[in-house]
Amino acid sequence: MESSFTSKDTYRSHFNPRDYLEKYYNFGPRHSSENQILRHLLRSLYKIFCLGDVKGDLLIDIGSGPTIYQLLSACQSFKEIIVTDYVDQNLQELKKWLKKEPGAFDWSPVVTYVCDLEGSRVESWEKEEKLRQAVKHVLKCDVTQSQPLGGVPVPLADCLLSSLCLDAACPDIPAYRRALENLSSLLKPGGFLVIVDALKSSYYMVGEQRFSSLSLSREAVRAAVEEAGYTIEQFEVIPQSYSSTVADNEGLFFLVGRKLGRSDDMV
Repeated sequence: MESSFTSKDTYRSHFNPRDYLEKYYNFGPRHSSENQILRHLLRSLYKIFCLGDVKGDLLIDIGSGPTIYQLLSACQSFKEIIVTDYVDQNLQELKKWLKKEPGAFDWSPVVTYVCDLEGSRVESWEKEEKLRQAVKHVLKCDVTQSQPLGGVPVPLADCLLSSLCLDAACPDIPAYRRALENLSSLLKPGGFLVIVDALKSSYYMVGEQRFSSLSLSREAVRAAVEEAGYTIEQFEVIPQSYSSTVADNEGLFFLVGRKLGRSDDMV
């Protein structure tokens, strides 16, 4: 299995962030599985960060890719955010949006949807500015390393968020568990772990390029998370799949966990 798993070099040379954004996050009126999934993601993230108790000072987003949808509700509950990814072109795409450079991806339809969910009276551009102000660093990240941020000094986070990342980074379940253990070094004892990922997916498409995915069952995820030193507080499955031409998943899951231990300086 590992030999056919998409390598880091392939991501560096063949992952096109604009193709990815246009396929999965082009949030228009057209009815598609991708748009349905994005609505599910935004609603679930809203519930976690705005209606739940997942709050604090610092959130680190692990494997942000070129996307910001996952942070729109989170920026209501965290004062500072660090975004990270392994692929340099994804980091450049994020910086382009953060700096409002020409050609940056237009997230305004997604932002408007989140503002409506939150019952906010602010305009979408105000929401975007709030997120831009919250993002303090854009960093390289490799979850397969014991120091995922390469030793860059950052405070321990109150929350780690990872959306649609770990299944693409880990070739097997032991590697998945090790990645969770590696990430634990960035999180306060008692801090939150929020994971969003696909279930039973072996691949996904970006343009004409096929990328492998670790096929995760809910049982395997639960076991790996607990073995890596977290308790699970919430596990929700969304029975919605992507279009058959772009992926072969059997739904998605949301997990909220806590790192074992206590911290007096938790918010």
